[in-house]
Amino acid sequence: MYILSDQQWELLHPLLPKQRFKKGGRPRADDRKTVEGILWVLKTGAQWGQLPKSYGSPVTCWRRLHQWQEEGVWDRMWKKLLKSLNQEEKLDWAMAFLDGSFAPAKKGDLVWAKPKKVKGRNG
Repeated sequence: MYILSDQQWELLHPLLPKQRFKKGGRPRADDRKTVEGILWVLKTGAQWGQLPKSYGSPVTCWRRLHQWQEEGVWDRMWKKLLKSLNQEEKLDWAMAFLDGSFAPAKKGDLVWAKPKKVKGRNG
């Protein structure tokens, strides 16, 4: 039930932070299972609690998703995959674009919504 091919895993696993060993600590959860668990949740849109047991602990996957985001691991993985795909001539750059813009959603009423009546006014 692998999401990543062996070739992709060999390319990406050196980019993951190494385990900091502590005497008597719990062994680190398998990185490949964890990465694939994260990808499974992101791909399916499922809740963390629905993660199949074959991917390990949902809490571990969630924690590493956020830790690796802060450490820039996902950016490095993305760039490495793009570089590999480009070298294999599997990308058509004429068809690609990047867009860093977004429109944040506002809380509450829309700006153009009809104003509410003022309290205490008759009319």
